[in-house]
Parts: sequence; structure tokens; C-alpha cells
Amino acid sequence: MDSPNRVPEGRFSYEHTGNGCFIPFGCRHGLQLIFHQSGKQLHVRDPFNGDKRRLPVPPGFDGWETPISGAVFRAAGDIQHFQVVLVGTERNNQHHTRVIARVYSSETGIWGNLMSTPLPPKASSSMDQHPTKIRMWFTISVLVGHSLYWLLTNISAATNMLDGILEFDLERQTLAVIPVPVDIANNCLSQFQVMQAEGGGLGIFFLSKFSAQLWKMETDSDGVASWVLGRTVELDKPLSLNPEEEESLIIGGFAEYNNVVFLQTPTNFFMVQLESLQFKKVSKSNSLTRYDPFESVYVAEYPLVGTGIDGGHDGAEFFRNT
Repeated sequence: MDSPNRVPEGRFSYEHTGNGCFIPFGCRHGLQLIFHQSGKQLHVRDPFNGDKRRLPVPPGFDGWETPISGAVFRAAGDIQHFQVVLVGTERNNQHHTRVIARVYSSETGIWGNLMSTPLPPKASSSMDQHPTKIRMWFTISVLVGHSLYWLLTNISAATNMLDGILEFDLERQTLAVIPVPVDIANNCLSQFQVMQAEGGGLGIFFLSKFSAQLWKMETDSDGVASWVLGRTVELDKPLSLNPEEEESLIIGGFAEYNNVVFLQTPTNFFMVQLESLQFKKVSKSNSLTRYDPFESVYVAEYPLVGTGIDGGHDGAEFFRNT
């Protein structure tokens, strides 16, 4: 789009200071969340006006020996403030024993109390068998309903296998680890995507070569939750793929507002809307890369309101409507 509706490309660039790496933790509600690993800081950025807020990572979340991930969000109807959920694992010698979380509020300027939940037995047993080769890791978060979800995985020298889905309930402020369907559990991370299921609720998009399965978590009359397989879709024909030339599809990103999954082959890059199965070939590709879509609505004429993110409680700040 033309100015003033076009966001300058530089607003999405990372700072190349030569001092450590910057790890994207995803985008939501018009904000980016970035982890500066060596600086032990979280950067919350508003690409529309260039504002940025630096948050010190609280004790227990180092991002080196114990992995961390996070999510930024705004409460419904609140464009003046934001919150950050930071998750990680607690390590005892060589063993990751539980998942921990804390929540930061820009309104109060402080991190909340520590929350935790035990890691599943599968993860613990894997760590016992290969303590030097396996680490826990989290994917980019997805917001479904009033909960944030991360895929929780073991990373080994050979592969990365899914251990479960971490849920952080924003209303109850609780953590839980949800098992994945047993039929697809022993597969690698690049085949899974947490999503909103058809009709609402938690779902999983599972990719096996050129076939996609859409799973949904349902609760019976006794309140027992279980996974139910919904649709299975063959993607090679709709995407005009040649199984003899293309090895397989992998998941390269996800846009949660529109339920759009980004799929890659070694030579092509597609986006697929999961309800309608409408697709678009975005580009040719010669490398496999993870994409973090930025989704937002911006009204250029809207007046600056409230406090922004650049100076926190130490100075005046502004957010634009997003």
C-alpha cells in the first residue's frame, strides 16, 4: 500500500549489534516479541510507529541451558497496555523436571508470580536415557480461545519428537501439558501445527508427506477430553505437486487470525486456509525457512491514545490502534 498505510520495511528488521542473536517469539495484536539471548532481554515492538520496550528476563529463564519461549498479547478492548507470558523449563542437574511460567504486565511494570506444571513422563524418561543429547524446546505460540499453546518437543542429535502441547490459560492463569493423539505422536516437529479447530476449540494440523489430518479435541458428557480425527486432505493434487519430484511438504509457519498454514517443499512455498482449503502459491524457494506472519488492522487516522511501549513507567509512550 501507499504511504501512510505502508509500514516501512525497516520497522520489521532486527538490530544487528554483533552482540548475540535475536530470536523471534512471534507476533500478536500488532506487536512483535523478540528475545535478545545474550542481553537476556525481551523486546516488545510496535512496527507501525517504531516504539520498543525492553524487558529484563526474570531469574530462572536463561535461554541457554534451559530453553524459553514467550507470547505477547493485549486484553480484549485494551490498546493501551500489553502482557507477555514467558515459559521455560526448570532443570535439576541433567533433567528438565517441570515447565515454568511468569506473566509481565505493562500496566504494573512487573513480572507476576512463578507458575509451574510437571513435565510428562515421556520427556523425563528421554532425558534419563540421553541426558547430553536431548533438550526440551518450544515452538511459537498460538492463541486459541482464552489459552495460549506451544508444542513441546525433545531435540536430539537424530530428530525432534513431539512430547505434548503446553497450555497457558489466560483467564485461570494456569499451566497444563496436553498429550497429542497417540496415532501421530511419534513424528517430528515440522509435521505439526496447533490451530483453532473447525467450530472452535483446540485443534492440530498434522502433515504426513502430502496428506494432511485435521484433529480436534472434544469433551464428552462426563467431562473427559479426547482427540478426534476430523478431515483428511490430500494436498498433492490441489497444490499441483509431483510426488516424483517433490520429497514432501513441511510446515513453515502459521497465521492464527486467519487459520492459514504455510507449507514448503525444497522448491515451492504455499499458503493454505484450513477451513476453505483455498491455497496460493506465494513464491519459489530454494531453502527451508520458518516464517512468522504479522497480522494486524491499522487505522492511520486514529489519534494516538494512552501510553505506548517505548518508555514504560519511566516516560511517555504511545500506541496506535491495531
